[in-house]
Amino acid sequence: MLYFLIGALILCADQGTKFMISQKFEIGQTLPVIKDVFHITYVQNTGAAFSMFQGKRVLLLVLSIIIILALILYLIKTKPQSKMVRLSFALIISGAVGNSIFDRLRLGYVIDFLDFRLINFPVFNIADCAIVCGVALLFIHTIFLEGKIKSEGNG
Repeated sequence: MLYFLIGALILCADQGTKFMISQKFEIGQTLPVIKDVFHITYVQNTGAAFSMFQGKRVLLLVLSIIIILALILYLIKTKPQSKMVRLSFALIISGAVGNSIFDRLRLGYVIDFLDFRLINFPVFNIADCAIVCGVALLFIHTIFLEGKIKSEGNG
């Protein structure tokens, strides 16, 4: 239940910030928070990460829905004991739902607004952050912790 709540909070934060940006900014408008380092910039992204697959809305929706359903089914079937795995799935699923269902399906594009210019990074949003953090946690767990946990259980 805790992980469902975390996912819901992330989804609310994502959708709330996107709504505020879409109401207060014109497309392409930017507000420097720290000049030439971090700006708030309103962008409508019709592609996936880093604007790949521009205009492939149906493909991106179908893939996203398949991934979301696969992750949910995996959680139901395996009931992972690791808190890190459950958290990573909550982050990935909530981010994917925010970008795919609430943005891409409803609007036809994803609202991006976090603009780190110092490192010339593509504009992104809270859902993107959740997905990246969730994948990173899952990677860390799989590479560094899962083998250790298994070997400690056998020792």
